[in-house]
Amino acid sequence: MADKKDFYEVLGVDRSASEDEIKKAYRKMAKKYHPDLHPGDAEAEKSFKEVNEAYEVLSDSDKKARYDQFGHAGVDPNFGAGQGSYGGGGFGGFGDFGDLGDIFGSFFGGGFGGGGFGRQNPNAPRKGADTSASVILSFEEAAKGCAKKIKVTRIENCDDCGGSGAEKGTKVNTCSKCGGSGQVFVTQRTPFGAMQSTATCDQCRGMGKTIEKPCKNCNGKGRIRHTTEREINIPAGIDDGQTLNVRGGGDAGVNGGPDGDLRIHVSVRPHPVFVRDGFDVFCEIPITFTQAALGAEITVPTLDGKVKFTIHEGTQPGDEFKLRDKGIKKLNYSGRGDQYVKIVVEVPKNLSKSQKEILKKFDETTDDGSYKKRKDFFDKLKNIFKD
Repeated sequence: MADKKDFYEVLGVDRSASEDEIKKAYRKMAKKYHPDLHPGDAEAEKSFKEVNEAYEVLSDSDKKARYDQFGHAGVDPNFGAGQGSYGGGGFGGFGDFGDLGDIFGSFFGGGFGGGGFGRQNPNAPRKGADTSASVILSFEEAAKGCAKKIKVTRIENCDDCGGSGAEKGTKVNTCSKCGGSGQVFVTQRTPFGAMQSTATCDQCRGMGKTIEKPCKNCNGKGRIRHTTEREINIPAGIDDGQTLNVRGGGDAGVNGGPDGDLRIHVSVRPHPVFVRDGFDVFCEIPITFTQAALGAEITVPTLDGKVKFTIHEGTQPGDEFKLRDKGIKKLNYSGRGDQYVKIVVEVPKNLSKSQKEILKKFDETTDDGSYKKRKDFFDKLKNIFKD
């Protein structure tokens, strides 16, 4: 673990960073190093793994607390702190308070070292830790759903030893000193007399078992970190910043416990035409002055392809119409949102002399009430400046 970078440094945040700041930093770094944006770049892939591992710890309050106190050893599943046992230096021995922890331990029936308070049976089934990954989707992929291949790093049971940690053909023995409990009783003399407390077994390091010959593939740990590519079904309607949970996709369980979950953080690329708001879609359509004045049949792009729409004559800039059920499928619900189309009237440029004359004559013949509105407006301006 000595070559591992500090998780806060990996995400580029301070140790006092809030949950939202950590999440924003993760999304920024995940986008920066995502394999889809750097195909074949080994350094980017390595950085992407580091970013995911850092977020996996710092986004979990329990893991973050252990990491802040013990560093990488506090969250490594092959260390005592990572497994929920803080050994003799943390809660087990009350740190620098020495015998005082054992004295309090005896008063409370087993102690802080792992008997009555929080110390679990080392051989009991435990759920694996949750892991995280990220995926970048196009606007259409998020709207319609898709199957996406992503790289996932998780802790798995070693294939060579089946998770036992022992070389094939050798045995895993119950610890002779603690009888498999991972704890031993210690008697100490105190000002109050002889006191008995529990402590982590120094022969098996609290694991309750000893290995004659460690497996070479996993160094006797029984578990290895492995990166694989798996296909994930992305549901239609998922949005930027949401998290998709894949049950059982996290780290393998311990002692037959269930696997953890995989949390996939979703980023969606912006679309050149569409803008999303909830499950509704918005876009702008440019039309000519003539189309706006006379009305016309125009072509409107939608997520389902192009559709025809007839605009009425006298359509004004900024007018908006709705295409029902042309929006995004509602996530985990039936139905779809709508599409809203805003009209943008293009003003022609670089007119020829004859075109300008035609427009002038047209303007002179226009008497639909707009002339009176303009006159009233300019009269108001004169009064303002006059005052």
